[in-house]
Order: sequence, then structure tokens, then C-alpha cells
Amino acid sequence: METERSKANTVNSLLAVKRRSGKTFCQIAAATGLTNVYVAQLLRRQAQLKPETAPKLRAALPDLPEELLEEMMKPPMRSYDPNLIQEPAIYRLNEAIMHFGESIKDVMNEEFGDGIMSAIDFYCSVDKVKGVDGKDRVVLTFDGKYLPYTEQKSEDMVSRLRLHGN
Repeated sequence: METERSKANTVNSLLAVKRRSGKTFCQIAAATGLTNVYVAQLLRRQAQLKPETAPKLRAALPDLPEELLEEMMKPPMRSYDPNLIQEPAIYRLNEAIMHFGESIKDVMNEEFGDGIMSAIDFYCSVDKVKGVDGKDRVVLTFDGKYLPYTEQKSEDMVSRLRLHGN
């Protein structure tokens, strides 16, 4: 299993390849057909590079060493530094979710019923638009599959049926 130190070294190497390329996450995303946030996740070893996408990433980042490309195709250890919340941009995102969270949940429940948004079957992107005042604005898109909560009926619990020989 990938240790935190080896993951940090891999991430540093991947981000160095990106820096040397002079390309932005958005440019790499356009070349690979991925979202800009997913490209960042790949380079931070928070997502797994799929074999069919590897040639596109190789074309976008020709200096990417084969051993790093192979490492990116392994399932990553999805983790984060708990101190990350102290970074101002992350803190503000968390603050926005906490401030608007109950209202977002109310609207989701009204529109979809009782459930949650998947963070696995999930797309995320960051876009830049001009506001009505001409100033730059950030658009964050969270596009997740809706997962309704299920009523837990004993008769539908397959494991219980198998345990009791039914």
C-alpha cells in the first residue's frame, strides 16, 4: 500500500511534470476529455487513471515518465491532510457549505425525496465567468447521482435470508 511519504513524493513529481509542461488543469482537461477537477485529482493521486485515458494524458503531458503513469493507474489511497481546513480557500468552501447546507438539503429533499448525493458517481468542475459587474466569479459544479435512502425491510435483506437458509 502506498505510504503517505511515497504518495507525497509521487504527487510532487506529478505536479512538477505539469508545471514544466506550462499547461493548466483546464488545458489538460480539454486534451483528455476529463473535468479540470478530475485532472487535478489524478495529479494529486486522489483518483485512478483508467487505461483508456492514459494515452490521452501521455499526449497532454509528453514528459510524464512511464513509472508515474503506471502508478497513476493503481487504485489510490484517497486521503487528505486534516490541516487542509486551515487553508483560506478550503476554509471558505467549507464555510459556504456549512452556511448553505441546510437549505441545500431542504431543496434536495423537496426535489428528490429523502436521500444524499453520491460522491462516487460524481463530477466536479471549476469554471470562471464574468459577473454583471464585470468582475470574475467562481462557478463550482457538483454533479452527483442522487441516492435515495431505502426503507430497511427484513424481507429485502438478502444477507439475512441467506443466513437463515431461505
